[in-house]
Amino acid sequence: MPDSLQNLLSFLGRVLVAILFLPSGIGKITNFAGTVGYITAHGLPLPQLAAVIAILFEVGVALAFLLGFKTRWSALILAIYTAAAGIFFHNYWDAPAAQLMMQQINFYKNLAIAGGVLSFAAWGAGGWSVDAKRGA
Repeated sequence: MPDSLQNLLSFLGRVLVAILFLPSGIGKITNFAGTVGYITAHGLPLPQLAAVIAILFEVGVALAFLLGFKTRWSALILAIYTAAAGIFFHNYWDAPAAQLMMQQINFYKNLAIAGGVLSFAAWGAGGWSVDAKRGA
């Protein structure tokens, strides 16, 4: 595959992943109380701190990933965060029967997203990135 096509595909991959995280993070900022309530309803400790951490990951780390800055680290963080979110918020094994299928689909989507992001952790951002410009 030519480098120019590989760089384009890597960039488009980062954009498509960022489209998932950035609006979600911004939504958490604009509805912070609702985010805290959602986290509380799932029984997680320190829901306000968890909401702040989620915002930092979904906005800050996702922006770094989008720009291709410290891509391997940001991808690894996003993969771990996404897998953990699947476990805590889409735990289909404890879902009521009416929600079982949807929670199972969302759980496996989270795992698939984490898997895709891990490829960036392994291979980097590509040539159209801050990392490439910095020679990292």
